[in-house]
Amino acid sequence: MAAHIRNFCIIAHVDHGKSTLADRLLQLTGTISEREMMDQVLDSMDLEREKGVTIKSSAVRMSYSACDGQVYELNLIDTPGHVDFSYEVSRALLACEGALLVVDATQGIEAQTIANLYLALDANLTIIPVINKIDLISARIDEVSEELSNLLGVPRDEILKVSAKEGVNVEQVLEAVVARIPPPKGITASPLKALVFDSHYDSYKGVIAYVRVFDGVVNTNDVLRIMSTGTDIRPVEIGYFAPSMKAANVLEAGDVGYIATGLKTVSECRVGDTITLAQRGADSPLPGFRKAKPMVFAGVYPVEGEDYPDLKEALEKLQLNDAALVYEPETSQALNFGFRCGFLGLFHMEIVQERLEREYDLDIVVTAPSVEYEVTLRTKEVIRIDSPAQLPKEDLIEDIREPWMYLQIFSPTEYYGAIMDLVTKRQGIFRGQEYPAPNRVQLNFEIPLSEILVDFFDQLKSRTRGYASMDYQVADYRSGNLTKLEVLINGEPVDALASIVHRKDAYHRGQALISKLKEVIPRQLYDVAIQAYAEGRVISRANVKALRKDVLAKCYGGDITRKKKLLEKQKRGKRRMKMIGNVEIPQEAFMAVLKLEES
Repeated sequence: MAAHIRNFCIIAHVDHGKSTLADRLLQLTGTISEREMMDQVLDSMDLEREKGVTIKSSAVRMSYSACDGQVYELNLIDTPGHVDFSYEVSRALLACEGALLVVDATQGIEAQTIANLYLALDANLTIIPVINKIDLISARIDEVSEELSNLLGVPRDEILKVSAKEGVNVEQVLEAVVARIPPPKGITASPLKALVFDSHYDSYKGVIAYVRVFDGVVNTNDVLRIMSTGTDIRPVEIGYFAPSMKAANVLEAGDVGYIATGLKTVSECRVGDTITLAQRGADSPLPGFRKAKPMVFAGVYPVEGEDYPDLKEALEKLQLNDAALVYEPETSQALNFGFRCGFLGLFHMEIVQERLEREYDLDIVVTAPSVEYEVTLRTKEVIRIDSPAQLPKEDLIEDIREPWMYLQIFSPTEYYGAIMDLVTKRQGIFRGQEYPAPNRVQLNFEIPLSEILVDFFDQLKSRTRGYASMDYQVADYRSGNLTKLEVLINGEPVDALASIVHRKDAYHRGQALISKLKEVIPRQLYDVAIQAYAEGRVISRANVKALRKDVLAKCYGGDITRKKKLLEKQKRGKRRMKMIGNVEIPQEAFMAVLKLEES
């Protein structure tokens, strides 16, 4: 009965208690026994538990006996909690009729809270505000209630105040879900329309698509069609999450469950796609589907050359579960064979890097991240490049365009000046401000994506003592006065140390990079010249002095010509060594590009 179904999700900023609240709801409804209970049940990855942030969506069906005597089927969809996964969040929101907006009583409203709230309002969801962590000494319950009341325009007595950790008032949350969130409106007799809001790969059943059925019915013996690709499948199994997978014979309009497709890669059944029947299916898919587009690119290389096949296998396995991860083989003069990988953002890149190192026990070098540039050549041909090494020669280029972002920073008003200083140094353009709550300001900027890739978030946190939070969306591509900054070591360009920079910053960045490299490149038996090269000229140079052997130690007394002869012989030997020598570049040198101090 659709009237007794409630589909809802929990939206919150990172570490505001979303997963803990989900745990308490599962306990209260008896979905999980005390024996099976552990913290962050829905966060299955070790990384999710450590970082306190949900990386993969998950869903669970709960059965709840409400105060009105009816038994309700509650479908909770747990959404990712980071800006990199905002598209996945938007699809999960589309699968719901309501959302719990969870805010930490000690932190108040944060940027991700606002961003996901706007997504929820766009999807016409019923919002139930919840203040969590009321048991803490530093809780500012009245202040945060005032903030939420002003933001949502709801009376303060409608805002639920809970402690998910202690289990205080969690029963009220379930009652509010039943009372305030409307039941799904789907029509069982209509052609099947099921939204894929997430998926994972199972080695026995193939790709498991997490679906919300909007219209129609799915039976185990139906032949289904994935609308974006036209692929027909016969389900291996259908069912629902409780929270482990439980097989069922049918999923009806309004239900949330899974379809085991038997497909071999997640890219064949993408998030946001629509599943219908192969015969007499729906005419048009559900709106809003788009393929995940990588925004950040970096080279991933094994430290030891013989680990290359293992790295390839590890990336293949990761891609089975993560359609947003793209990679292709590439070679580097300095690092030999590796892969050019594309990620949704820096957090996604960090997660992939940690999983490669932990789950697959690989030692890898990750080069400085870059973005995708649009390059217009003098022949009017437009090419896209995601690595500085791919940039054509300067005399062939007419224009280089880079991606810009809409950036929102949410902070206490006392850090206004520090934030403005940081963003303007990074080429940001101020676009306006709002005051959603007393003593809180939302600053809106436009900024090049390349400027927020490296250490921007760390700088923001340190300048605001950890109180500021940020959110960003893609704006467009714009022309930039850009040039390629190369590093030459003994006259040889090192492609992995190249970067694309704003022309006016090239000199300062070149100098800072050379100074850093001089510290980390080890001394050889001959002088090593390190040069920064841009716009057809060397803009900075440093020498790593040679290790010296005292060849004159045994020459005491005697004629000066004897000493000169020995020194000349040593000089010739060093020159010959320099011609055939190979400077080993340590990993810290590649990290130096990331850790350049703010000029």
